[in-house]
This record gives sequence, structure tokens and C-alpha cells, in this order.
Amino acid sequence: MATTRRHKHLALIIARELASQLSTAAFIADADGDLVFYNEAAEAILGRTYAEAGAMPAAEWPSLFRVEAPDGTPLPLEKLPGGIALAEKRPAHASIYIVGLDGERRMISITAM
Repeated sequence: MATTRRHKHLALIIARELASQLSTAAFIADADGDLVFYNEAAEAILGRTYAEAGAMPAAEWPSLFRVEAPDGTPLPLEKLPGGIALAEKRPAHASIYIVGLDGERRMISITAM
């Protein structure tokens, strides 16, 4: 069991390192759905650095951003690609709107796996 945890922890470390090198926004969540890292490109979308926000459970994600369908309807976590990937254990993709802490509404495409 300790070996399994160690491998999962190592995978998150490697994923975080990869994400930090990308110019594309990337969010890293663990198997429980907790946000464990987002990169500098994602900081520009959210309006807060990861150092300021830190790790957080999925239930607290709305404190960083509001997610909407193209018609402006709020989207719950289970309808987002990340929620689908987590709950159904399959990749998912969608284009949605996100409103960051700066109040700007931006269309983004999300792929989660």
C-alpha cells in the first residue's frame, strides 16, 4: 500500500513539473478531485497565483472562478470535463466560459483525463 501511495505521489510531482513548463494553462487534480497545482498560464485566467490560492478540494473551486455554459447558465462540477473524468473515469472535453477573480468572462476549452 505504501508503494502505491508513493507511486501516486510521484505521478503528481511529475505532472506538476510538466505543467509548470507548459505555456498552455494546466490544472492538476488528484484522484479525490482536489486541485493540487495550476501553472502560470492558468494564473492569468483565474486572476490569482497558485501560491496565493494553494491546494483545495473541488467544492472550493468556485471561490476561484465561476463556470458557465455558452448561454450563461452556471455549470456544476459534475457537468465539467474534470468532474466527468473524475466520476466516470474517462476523458472528457468541452468549451465553456469561465469568469475569473478579475471579473473577465473568457471562453476556454477543457480536456480532462
